Amino acid sequence: MILDSRLSSVLHVLLHMAEHEGPVTSEVLAKAMSTNPVVVRRVMAGLREQGYVSSTKGHRGGWELARQLEEISLRDVYEALGRPSFFAMGNRNDESTCLVERAVNAALDQTLSEAEALILARLDAVTLAMLSAEFHAGLPKDKRDAEVCHAV
Repeated sequence: MILDSRLSSVLHVLLHMAEHEGPVTSEVLAKAMSTNPVVVRRVMAGLREQGYVSSTKGHRGGWELARQLEEISLRDVYEALGRPSFFAMGNRNDESTCLVERAVNAALDQTLSEAEALILARLDAVTLAMLSAEFHAGLPKDKRDAEVCHAV
């Protein structure tokens, strides 16, 4: 099964951006996300439309956070990415005339819907500030002001 890692990747670079002073180019973000700068620009454009990031063109341009970390939940980022599917399973046939298959479909639909609601509630409850605090708490004291991991 192919996993959609966009949410994880975008959360990762947003937190790196919060640690960086000034704009970060698509090329630098692409290295951190292990992808192409065009993909970064496409993803970041969705975040810009929602007001979570801003961009400036030209020399010394790039992407910056447009809101405080406390104001951005994981659900906000998930929604800005177009609400990728959480689950890789679904009904075999949505338009079945078989009563057995219709009962199976109804049970699966309800179960998946309830599971999605729980996931969305949890994503809504976690902010980028909470992730940042968790990451900062894990840094050794002598490394708290040091550059972390990537060259973002």
